[in-house]
Amino acid sequence: MLRNTTNTWGLPARIFHWLAAAAILVLLSHGWWMTHLIPASPQRLANFSWHAALGYDLLAVMALRLLWRWLAGAPALPADSKRWERLAANSGHLLLYLFTFAVTLAGWALAGTLRTPLTNDLFGISLPLIYTSHDRAVHELLEDGHKILAYLLAAIIVVHIAGALRHHFIKHNNVLRRMWWSYAAP
Repeated sequence: MLRNTTNTWGLPARIFHWLAAAAILVLLSHGWWMTHLIPASPQRLANFSWHAALGYDLLAVMALRLLWRWLAGAPALPADSKRWERLAANSGHLLLYLFTFAVTLAGWALAGTLRTPLTNDLFGISLPLIYTSHDRAVHELLEDGHKILAYLLAAIIVVHIAGALRHHFIKHNNVLRRMWWSYAAP
């Protein structure tokens, strides 16, 4: 099933969700590893380059995901959802989108402040820089901003996962299952 329905997510939505989830998990863990455990060396620049490349591709996946959601809609929340649950779900999804875009755009701006600007995605496609500067203070500001936004995104993801698990294990509804690969709507 390609299209989203009132009961489940379609295949494109699932693919975009899990591609983005995997990329974000890799980027968050790689970013932490890269900035805390790798000493300054040529290896570190190679890691920054790969990190930026994956970030560019995440940005493309997120743009496609947002476009698909706009075109195909979203399944309804369970009928027994309370007002605060609907507000939390809608706010949580909005924050996930906003912070994912904010982190990736801050990273893209940061990529133009390095001595060797990072412009290629994982497929070798060269992208224009959205910001260029060799001012060290600007670099540090963007680096700190990118890092803080990434930590906030990680916290939002933890809340998102907790909400999905609550739906599955406590409320016993299909909210988590309908984003899973093997789920078929009743």
